[in-house]
Amino acid sequence: ELALKSLGNEGLFLFSSLDTNNDLYLSPEEFKPIAEKLTGIAPTSESEEEEAPDPDGETLSVVAKFQPLVMETMTKSKDGFLGISHVALSGLRNWTAPAAPMSVFLARQFKAFLPPKNKLDLGDPWWIIPSELNIFTGYLSNNRFYPPPPKGKEVIIHRLLSMFHPRPFVRTRFAPQGAVACLQASSPFYYSIAFRIHAEFQLNEPPNFPFWFSPGQFTGYIVLSKDSSHVREFKLFVPNNRSLNVDMEWLYGASESSNMEVDIGYLPQMELEATGPSVPSVIHDEQGNVLDSREPSGEPIQFVFEEITWQQHIPWAQAAQKLEVAMYPFKKISYLPFTEAFERAKAEKKLVHSILLWGALDDHLVTVAPGNTAPPPCASPLPGSGRTLRETVLESSPVLALLNQSFISSWSLVKELEELQSNRENEFYSKLAQLHLEKYNFPVEMIICLPNGTVIHHINANHFLDITSMKPEDVESSIFSFSTNFEDPSTATYLQFLKEGLQRAKPYLQS
Repeated sequence: ELALKSLGNEGLFLFSSLDTNNDLYLSPEEFKPIAEKLTGIAPTSESEEEEAPDPDGETLSVVAKFQPLVMETMTKSKDGFLGISHVALSGLRNWTAPAAPMSVFLARQFKAFLPPKNKLDLGDPWWIIPSELNIFTGYLSNNRFYPPPPKGKEVIIHRLLSMFHPRPFVRTRFAPQGAVACLQASSPFYYSIAFRIHAEFQLNEPPNFPFWFSPGQFTGYIVLSKDSSHVREFKLFVPNNRSLNVDMEWLYGASESSNMEVDIGYLPQMELEATGPSVPSVIHDEQGNVLDSREPSGEPIQFVFEEITWQQHIPWAQAAQKLEVAMYPFKKISYLPFTEAFERAKAEKKLVHSILLWGALDDHLVTVAPGNTAPPPCASPLPGSGRTLRETVLESSPVLALLNQSFISSWSLVKELEELQSNRENEFYSKLAQLHLEKYNFPVEMIICLPNGTVIHHINANHFLDITSMKPEDVESSIFSFSTNFEDPSTATYLQFLKEGLQRAKPYLQS
């Protein structure tokens, strides 16, 4: 109360965003973002100081390519952003170009991507930045403007992402956080490493309220020498192959009880790419004499690099799938594209287990209906969200086993099925989409259907979670009664849902 009286609502909101341990005292470390803002000087982090520049070491030039979010893809654009203040979206609207179109890195800074000694099998993932959150640990606060100083392997990720925007958070508010990688190819002297990063950006600064910009994922690859002295190739990008690939969340007020507005949209391009292999600034002969050096104009020394012959390699799609499973254990079974799932189900005479939702199930997109507001003082999964499902029942071993044995699984965006329904070039696919959309209710609908699209069972995620939060004796429906075989009521209830679908489908599958 004294702090509120002294600072007022907005002052206390800013103070709280800096007071990370909530002790009503700002340590020098907590005050650092404001000091940097006022002085314009950003001290070098301890982790960066440890990497002493090697005057003869190789450098890598990286360019950033960025096309801003297509505002028309935000569902709130349909009513002209009615009721949304221009200030709330100012950080988004003003972000039209990368913060640093080009940067030069030391090749050895990329040693953070090298595998541990026990992870040298192709496709065997390891964590560059381990996730520290899960369904049990909770979620990080929305009420923050400035990222914490990066440490260790976070430093290179932070610096790379800072080319896009000055305030990247290398650890997201929601699980799964971090960065994961695996070997895609290996030769006597080089590795090709695939990686996936979950990170987000804070687009606003005081006196505006926080605006979080969370791409579904960053992915890419790096080809570097095993001693990290040379980088042959590097690319990092946000996939743009789906109609929606960014989640946005912003606060409406200077208190912990303020509402949060949520939307999703499409980002056409966000990528970093090396202009070529890393090169030294000076070349010495065996006696230490300088043979060549970088020209005063800054033009790099010209090289002809040997071609790398890979002794073993796996396809990119296989590496990406391994990283996806590391982030999301529920993807241990395949989730096929919508139309492909029905083709496979027909061929294998199985049912289709389909999840229909607003945001992606296997990316960092929330499943929130456009126009809805949610009032979490700290970030938390919305009831019935895909995020909740994928972190609980969908990754449980009994559910995975039954899905693998008896179903073909798929998940779809509502927007994509709406487009498929309106496309009359293939009447069968259009009808499949229509049958799904007829059963859909916000936020997530789980559907079981025949290979011809006939829906034989479905349940809304909110209803499902309501059932699992009830006491067994209060559940009236025998369809979703609890099993005594499993302690987790969510797992038991989802298994019962799947088994009921199989039971209802028997006459069709036997005919």
